Amino acid sequence: MPRYSPELIDEIRSASDIVDVIGSAVKLKRSGANYFGLCPFHNEKTGSFCVSPERQTYHCFGCDAGGNVISFVMDYENYNFLEAVKYLADRAGIDLPEMEETAEEKAAASFRSQVMECLKTAAVYYYKRLYSQEGRTGLEYLKKRGLTDETIKNFGLGYSGKGFDEAVSYLRKKGFSDKVIDGAGLCNISEKHGMTDRFFNRVMFPIMDINNRVIGFGGRVMGDGQPKYLNSPETVVFDKSHNMYGLNVARRSRKPYRIVCEGYMDVISMHQAGFTEAVASLGTAFTSGHANLLRRYTKDIRLTYDSDEAGQKAAMRAIPICRSAGLSTKVIHLDPHKDPDEFIKALGTEEFQKRIDEAQNSFFFELEYIRRSFDMSDPEGRTAFQSEAAKRLAGIEDELARDNYISAVASKYSIREDALRRAVALSAERIGEPPPEIAEPQRRSSGKDGGEAKEDGACKAEKYLLTWMVEEREVYEAVKKYISVEDFSEGMNREIASGIYEGYENGSFSMADLLTRFAMEDRANDASAAVNRKLYDMDTTEDRERSVTDLVIRVKKGSLDRNKNEDDGADPLKKVREEKKALAELKKIRIKL
Repeated sequence: MPRYSPELIDEIRSASDIVDVIGSAVKLKRSGANYFGLCPFHNEKTGSFCVSPERQTYHCFGCDAGGNVISFVMDYENYNFLEAVKYLADRAGIDLPEMEETAEEKAAASFRSQVMECLKTAAVYYYKRLYSQEGRTGLEYLKKRGLTDETIKNFGLGYSGKGFDEAVSYLRKKGFSDKVIDGAGLCNISEKHGMTDRFFNRVMFPIMDINNRVIGFGGRVMGDGQPKYLNSPETVVFDKSHNMYGLNVARRSRKPYRIVCEGYMDVISMHQAGFTEAVASLGTAFTSGHANLLRRYTKDIRLTYDSDEAGQKAAMRAIPICRSAGLSTKVIHLDPHKDPDEFIKALGTEEFQKRIDEAQNSFFFELEYIRRSFDMSDPEGRTAFQSEAAKRLAGIEDELARDNYISAVASKYSIREDALRRAVALSAERIGEPPPEIAEPQRRSSGKDGGEAKEDGACKAEKYLLTWMVEEREVYEAVKKYISVEDFSEGMNREIASGIYEGYENGSFSMADLLTRFAMEDRANDASAAVNRKLYDMDTTEDRERSVTDLVIRVKKGSLDRNKNEDDGADPLKKVREEKKALAELKKIRIKL
């Protein structure tokens, strides 16, 4: 990535007071040392969005959005890192010099820019072809599907001709090299035919990123050709597992949920009907990348896949992915119709909104889907289903939620609740109960914890300890005697720990500075979530010391467990003995603050 010097970026960040910047977009109210307001990244009625002038950071306890002033501008204005830096520099009246770039970076940036321009040019070409005599077939298809000219224009729909190299020839005439056309994914290359159009006789659906820039295409064949839908390949600007069709519009919806559909036409017809919160994955199954992308905008997902068996299976695959990402998920039932487009045409928007409001809890959708595999009139089949239900209930980590679900399942399927509870307990023993929760400290904020992916006890302990070290240097000074950077899990936790240790040892630690590093990689939200665990207000030094000591022991034990399981060629028995010795020493720890 082209870059400015770290010193200049730090100067721009320091000159941009986070309260002033965020306050120009969000109504903030002071409460104690911090400011609170309604989160701009998800719908809420109570202010869980906290801005800290001391730390120059922000964090939402409802959706886990967080970072420093640079990452806020990135997320709120949908800028990349450099665009956000330029915006803040201009706001602060700081002149920017020419960026420092290596020859390789300049070449890569130039190629990427040319690819983006090529894709934009192709989109205009396809759109004009749609309204030409040659595009009549495509236009008639879209009109038959009920799309208006305004909708066709808003989505930039187009048509690729029947000639084998029409688009390639046009782009060459516009000055694009064969390398750029190939890099944009707009052609096929073979020894026999040379460079030919990738898309042939298809209605074209431009795929936009969240900044409304064309990054690829989907094409629906006219006639009986195969495949029915063809998408752009992965390119320097297009990653189908981290982009979603329609998100450039849906991200701005003020609805508290987003609706995930199967295809382009579902999204377009829903947007035309006023449901602009609809998105779809891009010719691929729903992935964790899609879930994490949606999590920036909502915690509430409504799945509206086709009502056929393939659509139901797709929903079954998507539900656990959403759940792992901390997303609440419901399923919209479309019967007696196949897809949202068909449903809306037949029953209208009011009835579709009713189905959205009455969407089924995803856990019960899963149970209903599974139930169809069993003969419920046969005692053995009924028992097998109930055992499967117990197994799934045992997998619910939150004790209160599990208790409520047990009662609901027992009532819905006429199972004796005491028998179901015993079956759940037995299933929990078989799969291993989740590790005991660390008591979740209470920050002065009143926000609720955002949902998150499952993590083990050691990983949670690491995040509480990191939070404490960020907030209080004396905790870091006490902890560093026992815990090193290498004792933290690889990945985000260890990267944050490294920044904390390095910053304090250099005498210049700042969480806002550290978050700049993660903002450059678009990971500020995750980093902020890791160091914003809610800490108990403790009345005595003894309580604080006991809590810190407990966290240190949990983190160290997690480190020892990982080391024990590493296949580094060492004698396994020796490693076990060393771990036992280390654990014995841990029990003697008593951290003093």
